[in-house]
Amino acid sequence: MKNLIPWKRACFFTICLIQQFYHNEGIILFVPEPLVNATVSHNVLLSVQYICNGTPSIEWQHTSNWRSERIIDWRTGFYFNISKGYAGRVKVYDNGSILLEDVGVKDTGYYVVTVTEDYGNTKHGTIFLSVHEILYEDFYFVAVFIAFLAAGAAVLICLMWLCNKCITVVQKRKQSRREEEIELRIISE
Repeated sequence: MKNLIPWKRACFFTICLIQQFYHNEGIILFVPEPLVNATVSHNVLLSVQYICNGTPSIEWQHTSNWRSERIIDWRTGFYFNISKGYAGRVKVYDNGSILLEDVGVKDTGYYVVTVTEDYGNTKHGTIFLSVHEILYEDFYFVAVFIAFLAAGAAVLICLMWLCNKCITVVQKRKQSRREEEIELRIISE
């Protein structure tokens, strides 16, 4: 292999790639991100790429703890079949990827893409989508709790200031009484 000139290496690599392609029953399916995280009300791209002989049909299914549902299936350039639950929320791309719009917690689960070519060969790919809900109630609770703590701290500071003033007033009175007593003793002697 070291003695091959660069164009022969390229040809050798291409032949190996073609052989691998036909060895895999004519379909290569690649899932670049098998784990996807999202938050509620965002759009999510479930990305795949495929290479196959002929015109493939592509099907996406969603499986979760609660249900299993076909999202969409289509044959490139011919037809689309989108289920009612996903109508208006799915965009299809030529490479087999789909964009789910306005996802919710119910969209959490496994998404299985199936690519089938004319000869009946099939490949499957899986993506796990985890949709998290931002719980604003928790933020509000923390904000209100901090506000109550700040108000309590302000009240305690005011009480401490008031107590300090009362102590200084009492100390001044005691001091003035002592001074009067001392003056009266001095005068009476």
